[in-house]
Amino acid sequence: MDTVEPARAEPATPAHHPRTSPWHRRTLAALVRTRNTLRSRWTRSLLFRTVTSAVLLTALALLGAGAFLSNQIATGLFQERFNQVESESLRGLNQVRAIFDSAATTDRSSTHSLVTSTLKILEGDTALVPRDFVLVPLPGADNLYVGPTASGNLTSRIVPEALAAQIQESNATYWQSIEVNTGASAGPGLIFGTKVTLPPGREYGLYLVYDLTSVQKTLDFINRAMGLVGGLLLLVVGGITWYVTRAVVRPVAAAAQVSEKLAAGQLEERMVVSGEDEIARLGNSFNHMAASLQDQINQLAMLSQMQQRFVSDVSHELRTPLTTVRMAAEVLHDAREDFDPINKRSAELLYNQVERFQILLNDLLEVSRFDAGVAVLDAEPNDLVTVARRVIDAATPHADAMGSVLRLGTPSGGAVAEMDARRIERVVRNLVMNAVEHGEGNPIDITVAGNQNAVAITVRDRGIGMSPDSAGRVFDRFWRADPARARTTGGSGLGLSIAMEDTRLHEGRLEAWGERGVGSCFRLTLPRILGNQIVASPLPLEPIVLADAVLDGGMVVSFPLTGEIPAIGFKPAPPLIPEESPGPDAPAPGTPAHTPGRHHLHD
Repeated sequence: MDTVEPARAEPATPAHHPRTSPWHRRTLAALVRTRNTLRSRWTRSLLFRTVTSAVLLTALALLGAGAFLSNQIATGLFQERFNQVESESLRGLNQVRAIFDSAATTDRSSTHSLVTSTLKILEGDTALVPRDFVLVPLPGADNLYVGPTASGNLTSRIVPEALAAQIQESNATYWQSIEVNTGASAGPGLIFGTKVTLPPGREYGLYLVYDLTSVQKTLDFINRAMGLVGGLLLLVVGGITWYVTRAVVRPVAAAAQVSEKLAAGQLEERMVVSGEDEIARLGNSFNHMAASLQDQINQLAMLSQMQQRFVSDVSHELRTPLTTVRMAAEVLHDAREDFDPINKRSAELLYNQVERFQILLNDLLEVSRFDAGVAVLDAEPNDLVTVARRVIDAATPHADAMGSVLRLGTPSGGAVAEMDARRIERVVRNLVMNAVEHGEGNPIDITVAGNQNAVAITVRDRGIGMSPDSAGRVFDRFWRADPARARTTGGSGLGLSIAMEDTRLHEGRLEAWGERGVGSCFRLTLPRILGNQIVASPLPLEPIVLADAVLDGGMVVSFPLTGEIPAIGFKPAPPLIPEESPGPDAPAPGTPAHTPGRHHLHD
């Protein structure tokens, strides 16, 4: 049964341990910075990436080729030396064995002299490889005339046990690769051995040891030479790759810099072109494109300035005669009761059309101010609820004429934000009058809410609605979803465009949603503090069917802005509390509901 020893508690790491030392932390920080720098250079620099890739791939190829060549050279050198020393060792060992077998010595001294004189023929440099011998009695031999003998610095310990065992069992010649110690260093070698017999019939192991250190030095020299050549080749490849890539990347980088300057409005920037190659043709084409774009942009800017100046000049020039015409129209309109029916109707039409002309002229003047960049804000803290009520009071007569009921839902604490009340009132008035115009006589819900950093108002009608494409273009100047549709309020087609410009001045968001046959909803979201970023709107853009449910005013609910999270299918987080059935004191239908602490969301 296996047992598991309890783990020993490691001693606490001292404060000066390298893993916690300041030097180790500095080293780690330096490595992290280096890694991040290399990663940044790799992703941002085509030149660095190309040169690094070329050098690494070349290094891998050279490493593979060098390893293959080194192995082939080492194998060839070893095989060549092995063939030489094998034939020489066999010849020498057979010769010595024959001499020992024919020896007729009978005493110790003569036998020792025979061995000494015979083994001298095995010592020395043969085939450029140093050779020494070792004579070792085999195990079990006694009464020896000759003890262990070796030449050079060798001893009997150099003989491997496996080789000694093979020689003891057979009279054949065996060999083995060994490590030869030559002073302070060690090198490869070969040992050949066979069994011989010496008087008085004692068996010995005779070994020839070849030192292949010279062969190893030759191989090391070849490897160093290949490494040096490989390093020089890496430098050459890296330099060539850097030069060629730089010749291609520099014009591309210059084109990128010039394009960024062109995008920033510096239309006079051009690339420096030299030569007549493909890069030069690319530069010439780029410069030609930039010049063409500059001409077209200048022409468009000139036309835009002329158009703006024309609109501004015409609008200002029309104010004086329009004022005169309006005064005359008012006089005729006030005296219309004394006219015959035809002239009475003409006076009314003249008065209404002059009013419409006055609205159009005011819108054109406002647009010219936006285009000229002279529109400024007079911002101060105002309650969006108060603004909405003023708009509803002014729009109620027209809503009554169209058969629509204006219903207002407000929070108990109001919705105060920094705003230009005049401009925001104009925005809300445009939204409400637009809803009345397209509401088909159905109720119109106006809801105000606020969250931590924004306030919002939505105007929801249940009229003809509009398609998603129309919702995206509804704020364009003079754009109408149905140009043939008759209008009763005399709109100029600039109201929603001016509303968008006013919203941009407040750094707010004005968004539209619509669906054919269902209705439309416009949402105005403003930051509570002018200049702050709006994170989310406190009201949904797409109407949410709550089936007579109310949203508790104490809970904080934020809704996505257009383009951040798809609004389709968005539902607020619970709790949603069903509204209690109306009691005898409940307001009549169509009456603006002001429930303290709650928002009434009707759909």
